[in-house]
Amino acid sequence: MQTSPDIFAPIESLEDAIERCQALGMRLSRQRRYILELLWQVQEHLSARDIYDRLNRLGREIGHTSVYQNLEALSDQGIIECVQRSDGRLYGHISSSHSHINCTDTNQIIDIKIDLPAELIAKVEAETGVKISDYRVDFFGTKG
Repeated sequence: MQTSPDIFAPIESLEDAIERCQALGMRLSRQRRYILELLWQVQEHLSARDIYDRLNRLGREIGHTSVYQNLEALSDQGIIECVQRSDGRLYGHISSSHSHINCTDTNQIIDIKIDLPAELIAKVEAETGVKISDYRVDFFGTKG
């Protein structure tokens, strides 16, 4: 007996992303596949414009509107990450829990998996009365 994919499991690979699209009944169009492939290939956060430019430089004909619509659909379903910045949205390939290092020299966002000490989580819960189920930490700094 085949089991259905867990729609709450972390998406860690391109194959996971494609499977999640299929499990959610999302059409896996050529353009949507191009976007997913690019994000997993470059493994960095890109603007919609960057994605459009890179795909077209690679000969993957895709329109502006198609890029924006597909990014919105993929991020709305939790398949890719959307990071809101003061200068616009950036999209990344990891949708599972992780933190970010924001380099203020290069404006680059680096994904990092970090576990906070249990004592810190307990302190936050005690001070707020909220049971922590997940967290993300944003670090800011410069290349040294």
